[in-house]
Amino acid sequence: MLEVREVQTRREKRIFTGLNEKMYRNVPQAIPDILSDERDNFEPKKNPAFGFCQAKRWLAFRDGVPVGRIAGIVNQAANEKWGTKRIRFSRLDFIDDKEVSKALLETVENWGRTLGLTEIHGPIGFCDMDQEGMLIEGFDEDGMMVTIHNAPYYQEHLESLGYQKDVDWLEFQIQVPDQELETLRRLQERALKRYGLRLVEPKSRRELRPYISRAFDLLNRTYNGLYGTVPLTQGLVRKYYQQFMLLINPAYAKLLVDAQEELVGLGFAVPSMNRAVKKSKGRLFPFGWYRILRAPFQKAEVLDLYLVAVAPEYQNKGLAAVLLYSMTKEARKRGIRFAETGPELEENKQVQGLWKFFETRQHRRRRCFVKNL
Repeated sequence: MLEVREVQTRREKRIFTGLNEKMYRNVPQAIPDILSDERDNFEPKKNPAFGFCQAKRWLAFRDGVPVGRIAGIVNQAANEKWGTKRIRFSRLDFIDDKEVSKALLETVENWGRTLGLTEIHGPIGFCDMDQEGMLIEGFDEDGMMVTIHNAPYYQEHLESLGYQKDVDWLEFQIQVPDQELETLRRLQERALKRYGLRLVEPKSRRELRPYISRAFDLLNRTYNGLYGTVPLTQGLVRKYYQQFMLLINPAYAKLLVDAQEELVGLGFAVPSMNRAVKKSKGRLFPFGWYRILRAPFQKAEVLDLYLVAVAPEYQNKGLAAVLLYSMTKEARKRGIRFAETGPELEENKQVQGLWKFFETRQHRRRRCFVKNL
């Protein structure tokens, strides 16, 4: 017998948080969430996104055994900004059984209808810094700590229930060149001189710390027009500040400031933490914290590109190439062989144009689905 139950008890919360890791524990490409962070994401006292969001979670049980999960999120700020009446589904996982997937999605759909909403889309989280995009290509490629892993059958289940493509994100693997790219070096010199900018390369977290809050302000400006985004509130900035400062290796933090010392560009990357997070099963205790906090400073072959942003007034002026050149130079010096991009919107040709300087392959694709209610 199948039962879909709203998450209420401590035990149900624990099952919900760990279900993805449990389902994909033996899949090498699947990288689990940091479970303590994921648990806090659904606690209103710990996640400032509840200032503009509502959320509920459900688990599917068959004969007492958990066989699926889903969250529903109503982001009122996004609906107001984009003129929509949408509910989001998130944290969707299920066994290969259409009775299970149908029951989970219908639960969120019905909640949306009771709230007077007219569409459902996802997977997408509380804000743009949260999980988004169902994996539909590249299942044999290693994921990243900040992306979702799911089985290939998920897409077929959603399409059979009437869900259609809304947007896709692409991910790329970039080969770090063995030698300095002269074209990028010249672009860097010319751009810095032409626009009177200075490249800041912090040597420590202490040097980097004064720029972090300004970095989030820059992200708000730069990412304002991207799919489903809402401005990060001061509460969210503090939340992500605390998380990012623990993971940042200053060697891969590159900043651009103008003559007034205003931040106009940034690039953040981290040596892949996949092995440490996977070995720890997403748990910080008892030993996971040591592995995970050391990982950004360990020798690695892969660099995860988390954020590249340039202020709107400076876009299309070669400044992103300045940041890439600096990160590539550092990566080559430290023995990095490949860089992995995070998800980039399929239509974002401006960002994808940056990879023309490198040997690159597009190797993963993610999708956000939509359905009328």
